[in-house]
Amino acid sequence: MTQDASQQDTVTARLLGAITPHVPFDGWSHKAFRMASADAKIDQATADAVCPRGAVDLAIAYHKAGDDEMGRRLRMADLSEMRFRDRVAAAVRFRLEAVEDKELVRRGSTLFALPMYAGDGAKLVWGTVDRIWDVLGDKSEDYNWYTKRGTLAGVYSATVLYWLGDDSDDHARTWAFLDRRVDDVMQIEKAKAKARENSILKPLLSGSDWALGWIKAPKKTPRSDMPGSWQRP
Repeated sequence: MTQDASQQDTVTARLLGAITPHVPFDGWSHKAFRMASADAKIDQATADAVCPRGAVDLAIAYHKAGDDEMGRRLRMADLSEMRFRDRVAAAVRFRLEAVEDKELVRRGSTLFALPMYAGDGAKLVWGTVDRIWDVLGDKSEDYNWYTKRGTLAGVYSATVLYWLGDDSDDHARTWAFLDRRVDDVMQIEKAKAKARENSILKPLLSGSDWALGWIKAPKKTPRSDMPGSWQRP
């Protein structure tokens, strides 16, 4: 990481720490961003240069910081004795437990529901579930890479919405809801496995499997021999 990038990350961290007390009252808004700049004693020109979209960039940084905390907990936890479905559920739980104030997520959900930021919101959710599968050791290189993440994105999004309205002790109802959603996904996987064992359905599925076999997971490291590729120094 270059010195300039490190300085930008430092400024972003200071702004993020300064804006969170304002978000419950003013949302991830221009007003909150201005107050954060003043509180962090960062001149507005510098704040605007580091976060061109203002509070939106900080909301994105806040979400990614939660992903980092989830990843840290997953790497530290002993998951070896858990069933795989329990590891997935634990990852989602760790992600929600990384949130110190629900109102920051509630306000973020409102922000990323707006049409002009919906793409950012979808990208963040996909980034979260991609991180979960990566840390849990997913090695998929075909269409399963997409189906695993797409399915988990649905589970994660539904659980977040339930969690935002949950006032039970230690969010017990949320964790029960999460377990049910993961069980639902496992039932789908079992049904798919049985279909492949069925003598009638197996020939039909072989054709679709052949076609889907052409779908490959994206490369983690972009190819450097393609036009338009760029990597941060």
